[in-house]
Formats: sequence, C-alpha cells, structure tokens
Amino acid sequence: MNGALTGVRVLDLTAVIAGPLGTRTLAEYGADVIKVEGPGGDLVRASSPSRNPQMGALYLNLNRNKRVIALDLKSPKAMDVMRRLIAGADVLAHNMRPDALKRAGLGYDVCKAINPKLIHAGIIGFGRGGRYRDRPAYDDLIQATSGFASLFSRSGGPPRYVPMNIVDRLTGVTAVHAILAALFYRERTGQGQALEIPMFENLIEFMLGDHMSGHLFDPPLAPMGNVRALSANRRPYPTSDGAICVLPGIDKHWKSFFEVAGLEAQYGSDPRFSTAAARAKNIEDALGLLAKTLETKTTAEWLDLLTKADIPCGPVVALEDLYDDPHLQDVGFFSEHDHPTEGRMKIPRPAVWMSETPPQVGNLAPSLGADTRAVLAGCGYSEGEIEALLAGGVAQAAEKA
Repeated sequence: MNGALTGVRVLDLTAVIAGPLGTRTLAEYGADVIKVEGPGGDLVRASSPSRNPQMGALYLNLNRNKRVIALDLKSPKAMDVMRRLIAGADVLAHNMRPDALKRAGLGYDVCKAINPKLIHAGIIGFGRGGRYRDRPAYDDLIQATSGFASLFSRSGGPPRYVPMNIVDRLTGVTAVHAILAALFYRERTGQGQALEIPMFENLIEFMLGDHMSGHLFDPPLAPMGNVRALSANRRPYPTSDGAICVLPGIDKHWKSFFEVAGLEAQYGSDPRFSTAAARAKNIEDALGLLAKTLETKTTAEWLDLLTKADIPCGPVVALEDLYDDPHLQDVGFFSEHDHPTEGRMKIPRPAVWMSETPPQVGNLAPSLGADTRAVLAGCGYSEGEIEALLAGGVAQAAEKA
C-alpha cells in the first residue's frame, strides 16, 4: 500500500470499538498496525452474527488492515516482547484505565524510557485530574452522564440512547486526528509525547457546540439547548403514504415552498416566516406548518415538486436500501472481498478520497494470533524461542494453514 502513513508503525492495545476504529483508520492510511490481544482476544470477537467463533461481524468491521499477535501481558516474558515492540513503534494506542496501565508496566514514563520518540495515546473514559478518572466508561454510560441522552426528553420523549455507538466512534475519530497532530509535531521537533482522548469530555465538547446556546454568554442570555435541533417537529415528516426529509433553510426555499404547496396567498407575507431571524424566533410555528402541509400529498409527489423548486429534500431510506443507492453505486462504496476463513464479505470502503495516497481496504481482520509468529520473528526471536513462548502460554498463535 502506498498510503500517507506508510512507514508508521502503531501498536494497538485497544479493544471493543473506539480504539480499534481509530487504529483501523490509521491502517487504512497506510500505517502498519500490530494489534496486541490477550489470550481470549478482543471482547467484540464474540459479537453476533458470526460464521465462526471469535470472528463476529463487529470485530471484522473494526480490525481489517491490521496484523494480530496474542500475548499474555501478565507474563514477564510477554513484557520482554512488548519492550521490543515499543522500541520499534511510532505510536502506542491503548484504552486501559490508568491503574491497569500502570500494573501492566505500560505507563508513559516506562514507554518513553524505551522509546523517547513514541506517541503514547490513551483512549480513556474520563480526563486526568478529575474524580471520575478511574471509573469504567461505556458508550451508554457516557451518553447518560454527559447530558446527551437527556436531549430526547426536551423533544417530548423519554431520555434515550442514540441507536449506534456514537461516543465510541466519535472518540475513535478524535483519536485519529490527535495522533496525526502528534506525529506532525514529532516530524518537526523529533519529540514524542503522551496523549489522552477522554470519551466524557470529548462528547460534551462535541454536544455543546450545538447546545451551549445562550449559556455561551455570562450571564446567560437564554437557556441551554439549540431550539431548532430540539424541536419535536424536527424529524422526517409523514406524507400521505410514508415519510420525507425537507429542509427549507433560506428565504428562497420558504418562498418556493409556499408556492408549490399553494400557500403563497395565506403565508407568503406572514411576518413569522419572512426572514431567517423571524423563523428562528417562531421555529415551532414554521416547522409545525411544514409538518402539517406535507401530510397532504404522497412522498413521490412531494419529491417531484420540491426537487423542481430546488428545495433540499430526500426520502427516508432503510439501511438495507443503501446497497441500491445509485450514488453509492457510482462511487463504488461497497466492495466484495473473500476472507480466508469467513468467506464472502461486503465491505464499505473508506469515505475519504486522496489523489496520491488513497486509503484502502487491504487485508481483512485476522483470526486470533494469526501474525504472532511473524511479529515475534520481526522482533528478533529465533524459531526455537518463538516455539518456547508459544509452549509456555506467553504467546498464542493461530494454527498454521
């Protein structure tokens, strides 16, 4: 692969979603990512559905383009392996809690002594210096304790979780740009450093970009919460036979909407809807009128009228229908691959386009210990030493094909 990060080596001690997504992204950019798993493997290997044990769909999605070595980090001999790996790495990424990291002998000070240029990136629950520092952190817990889940109650429903692992995925993406920034700094200065990417603070900063609202000012000018975003009328709108997304954002859109809906005479000069500022103050009236009007025609009728009027709109698409989306077909978004143990797979490609170093789907997610022998050999272990490590349970390797 001629990737933008070709030549960068990443030790991936992360598990589940946030860290593996971040390191997978680095791998798609060309980094050599060595995933270090314990004897039981990453927890999401057990995710469902799967064709074979320890090769669940979620694991396969998050761990392609990586090499995998299985080590029992509780063994002193495994720590010798880790020291060799750290000495040759550019980045170490982990999602251990601070005490566990220290017990494992993998804290930043220890790693820095081995490799002063190392980027030591911790994808953690809560930031340093706070009383929540050592608490366990999971996506749902962070959604609840950050105030994120409560946003739904402001729209008229009960608190709930977004139906995806949004905190993990947001944190994984944030880890990527933090690691890239640290690599860029090291390129200019030669200095490594420690990073922490906390799930809790990361989601809150992300969320308050929308919902700080009047509390950005001191004293506050208005309550917290983006009024439009929290409106119960901000939703896919029912039509006479389904639902549709419509977003009239500017004056021209609203004028055109009143015209195609036959409402120009009644609302064309209504001061509540005549300017962006007026609509912002009367957002519930504006969105409520939109919702009521869209119930009068079919989805197809509205899509035809609104598209011709250049008003942003679109259908509400089911997940399974994405395979037939003409745009995604045009850009070759889904590609089929043959996994050596899991058979035929359909995989979304990296969304980013780069003219010289395009991100790629390379090797597919390996079985537990698939690369243990090769990685150990690359660390200088002889064949006899490797077999001794395997026999002693220090390392674990997949069966030879």
